[in-house]
Amino acid sequence: MPEQTIDVKYVANLARLDLTEGEEARFSSQLGNILEYVRKLESLDVGDAEPMAHASPVYDVMRDDRRRPGAGAEKALANAPDRSADQFRVTRVVE
Repeated sequence: MPEQTIDVKYVANLARLDLTEGEEARFSSQLGNILEYVRKLESLDVGDAEPMAHASPVYDVMRDDRRRPGAGAEKALANAPDRSADQFRVTRVVE
């Protein structure tokens, strides 16, 4: 892998972040350390390793499908900015 660096100012601009010069220097150093570690990992022989999506097995965790009491309309609408007849009122988005 060719030597790579990350332009912290460019990435911060894309993320719409205003970083101080100290933050830019710190993040640049931290990202450099990460890239250095990735370069070390690239040197490992993983030819015999089986490809996987997760480091440990993933199982579906399902709960019993049973009826439970709900919160109720009044509690659900308690913090609604606008409501009408026990319903949320939202701005029309479809013409």
